[in-house]
Amino acid sequence: MKRFLRRALLVIVVCWLVVTAGSLGYNAFTGGTAAPPPGLKYVQAGDVNTRYETWGTTGTPVVLVHGSVESVGTWSRLVPLLAGHRVYAYDITGYGYSERKAPYSVEHLAAQLLGFLDAMHLGGPGQPRPMLVGHSLGAGIAAEATLEAPGRIGGLMFLDGDGLPLPDEGGSWVQNLVVPPYRTTLFRMALGSDWLIKRIYKETCGPSCPAPVVDEWVRPFRQPGAEKAVWEMTGGIPAVPAERLALLRDVRVPASVVFGEYDTQGGNAVETATRVGAPAATIIPGTNHLTPISNPVEVAAAIETLAKRVRA
Repeated sequence: MKRFLRRALLVIVVCWLVVTAGSLGYNAFTGGTAAPPPGLKYVQAGDVNTRYETWGTTGTPVVLVHGSVESVGTWSRLVPLLAGHRVYAYDITGYGYSERKAPYSVEHLAAQLLGFLDAMHLGGPGQPRPMLVGHSLGAGIAAEATLEAPGRIGGLMFLDGDGLPLPDEGGSWVQNLVVPPYRTTLFRMALGSDWLIKRIYKETCGPSCPAPVVDEWVRPFRQPGAEKAVWEMTGGIPAVPAERLALLRDVRVPASVVFGEYDTQGGNAVETATRVGAPAATIIPGTNHLTPISNPVEVAAAIETLAKRVRA
């Protein structure tokens, strides 16, 4: 038995050495970064050098706050349908092409959003108050910014996101289990698998979504600092506690809740509307979590409905 155990231990050690050497070799040959697309615009938003885009020059301003793993590109199908508004979108730190800057807490991300409003001359004295449309993770960021500076915000939309921590929050076990160099290897292998990216996209977006351009989703994660940022965020998404979200009921900012019918990632639409004091949630039939991509017409209509309440 002792001989068997020694041999088994030897096999385990040899396998570990082989896997570790393979991981280190793979990482050494795949460590390059990708150049960002040309022509990107940046502005200082809080303490983050922030990539952004703007469209239109008149109408009620709308600021689009994307979700996890997303970027300004998430809104490309929606923006043309908001022609009656001044529309602004930016990459939250940790994603897209904005500077990666910790901590990736909801307070820090809300500070970036409020800093972006400063840079765009929105919500200050004598300036127009924007509607914030937060998708998925962005819903929590937009909600926190509204709670911190309600007088600067004209309206708030929870789009496919309830703003709450995930029920199984506490991803630190992943950080403890998957350690370097293996986590780097797994991350880069996932980015290099077009099949995996398309599969995740299809399951998240639904059958009515256009085929993804894989490079548009992957390239942001090949920017300097992206791998470190992703790992620092595995401990949990930035979110707002339920009791703090409930304070929105006493804030004089019109709110709305819009969810895809089959969305299982954003939370519960009905409970969210009740929690924040919004009217009954708008449910977009037959769609999943990425409604700005799958159903931009319906999302644009919901934004117009909120805009009417803001102007009333």
